[in-house]
Amino acid sequence: MFKISADSLPATLDAWGTVADLGSIILEGECRASGALVAGNPESPVSCGWFSVSKGKFRMTYPFTEHAVVVEGRATLTDETNGVTQSFGPGDGWFVEKGTVVLWEVETDEFTKNYLAVA
Repeated sequence: MFKISADSLPATLDAWGTVADLGSIILEGECRASGALVAGNPESPVSCGWFSVSKGKFRMTYPFTEHAVVVEGRATLTDETNGVTQSFGPGDGWFVEKGTVVLWEVETDEFTKNYLAVA
């Protein structure tokens, strides 16, 4: 068990390329991605970890169902299925179902979340 907070964020995260390398479409900025797995791996039925992305705008179709909690930064997410737009900052969380198309607008230099993904 571990606490999800900025204090529990690993000192360094592994470079994962850009969000385009993870299947997203970059619309603005570099959108560099990094992360660290806590449990499982990308092919596991259930995984948990840290994900960080640099400032920018991108579109992704969620390849898994996710629950996430923001630990640093700010982002505005738009569910392009229904047009609902919401902003998220530290302590905020969300749940999104697999297959949902989401427009991400990362407003800060870095945005980091802790996530639980179910394939």
